[in-house]
Amino acid sequence: MIVKKKITAILLSMMMFLSFSAISSTVNAQISTNISTSASVSTEYKNALYKAKQYNKIFHMSKKNLYKQLTSKYGEGFSKKAATYAVNHVKANWNKNALYKAKEYRKTLKMSKNNIYKQLISSYGEGFTKSQAKYAIKHLK
Repeated sequence: MIVKKKITAILLSMMMFLSFSAISSTVNAQISTNISTSASVSTEYKNALYKAKQYNKIFHMSKKNLYKQLTSKYGEGFSKKAATYAVNHVKANWNKNALYKAKEYRKTLKMSKNNIYKQLISSYGEGFTKSQAKYAIKHLK
């Protein structure tokens, strides 16, 4: 069961990456560039926040996974400080992101609520907090 979850997580991650690459240019035009222009915010921080907004809008990631994506050498490669700034300023609704992911798992993989919950909190899965996952399961129809 653990191997199946890891494979599912890997496949979903690959699908997300490929989907993101294909639609990134379209989303660029849709995302607000309302990023702070204060002299105290570096270009790297602004760019990290811009990318965080993209990922949030398209993939509805957890704060943990968004941070990982922004700092990963296989992802965006931002510094830890820039990624921390971005995830703290992205104005995401983490509960709603968890619910969105729960609905995806229910629709595409026909998973039970129990297994969706496990996937949402798994470090190999979505990385949401237990509170966020509970919110998602409670509001999952």
